[in-house]
Amino acid sequence: MESSQKKVGLKRSVGLWLLVFYGLGNILGAGIYVLIGKVSGEAGYFAPIAFMLAALVAAFTAFTYAELSSRYPVSAGEAVYLQEGFGWAWLSTMVGLLIAFAGMLSAATIVRGFSGYIQVFSDLPTSIVVIGVLFLLGLIAIWGISESVKVAAFLTGLEIFGLLLIIAVGSKQLSTLPEVISTLPSLSEGYVWSGIFMGAFLAFYAFIGFEDMVNVAEEVKEPEKNMPRAILIALIVSTLLYALVSLVAVVNLSPAELKASAAPLADIYTSATGNKPVLITFISIFAVINGALIQIIMAARVFYGMSRQGWIPAFFSRVSKRSQTPVIATVFVVLVISLLAVWFPLQKLAEATSSLILIIFFMVNIALLKIRKQQAPPEGVRTYPVWVPIIGAIGSLLLLMVKVL
Repeated sequence: MESSQKKVGLKRSVGLWLLVFYGLGNILGAGIYVLIGKVSGEAGYFAPIAFMLAALVAAFTAFTYAELSSRYPVSAGEAVYLQEGFGWAWLSTMVGLLIAFAGMLSAATIVRGFSGYIQVFSDLPTSIVVIGVLFLLGLIAIWGISESVKVAAFLTGLEIFGLLLIIAVGSKQLSTLPEVISTLPSLSEGYVWSGIFMGAFLAFYAFIGFEDMVNVAEEVKEPEKNMPRAILIALIVSTLLYALVSLVAVVNLSPAELKASAAPLADIYTSATGNKPVLITFISIFAVINGALIQIIMAARVFYGMSRQGWIPAFFSRVSKRSQTPVIATVFVVLVISLLAVWFPLQKLAEATSSLILIIFFMVNIALLKIRKQQAPPEGVRTYPVWVPIIGAIGSLLLLMVKVL
């Protein structure tokens, strides 16, 4: 039984553009649809600056991931990177568990945001909405990686359309931007930057997702080439969309209105058009579902990869012969997410996720520096200047300190 189980592996069926849409679906659904209101509540009218600051911190680490994913195209990416860099099995196990837990926290955050959009149409209790949607997403994740990623790619197309719709209808108010700017306090005021940095800490959550792409590396075609390209494309596209949406948001609604909103993009649409937000709410619901689906897939692959390395119990690496997906790991992930989403509020979940990811980013950047000292890059692997992982580590640590201090 055991020997036959080992013959079943993951299926390589994900090409470059499916991978890009997988990453974009995670980044966009996990962030702008859920947290634009909370970021504006912290940074006020300077929310676009907070998003750009978060993008800058994420960008340096994205280049680190691009290089490492090309060197080691395997599931449980971060855990493997730290094992290669430090050689400490306990540290690799801890980081792998942190990555999986961060993914589950992120999915719980997203599902709480989903319940806010559902309540535009219905008064169903949050717990019922959470459990129902997670059960459905678990079934899709078990169905098969190619099928799951195709569903995610379709939903990502809807997400992008929804953001472009908000930009289009809300851009009419951009003519008021000079008037808004004239009323703002000077950036030389210390308290202004305090709000911007706290907003950037929350906005950083909106960029979480590119690092999850490495955990499906064993199901990607030509991962040495396609993984780095997909990571960088996904980050660039999401940054451009965030810049435009955050700018449109603060000229259509006040920061206080955005902070109080359970469905911020729906309220922006209503403010800009005077119409009921049926279409954008419908799109937002599927966008948020998409982010949660991708986090479920990612966390299950982390458990699978760690189990294959012998760091956690072997049953997490059992793969269905029919679907070639890690069923036990997926069911476990869905159960944990359900508990988190029912028990904790949205902003606390997002803050906890950002903190964990920043800790992991710091360690991954340091791991790359150590790997470079110990190993020459394999042929065909593109490397980046040494200051890239250094700035990535420092930036992650500084943004983490914003919350701690």
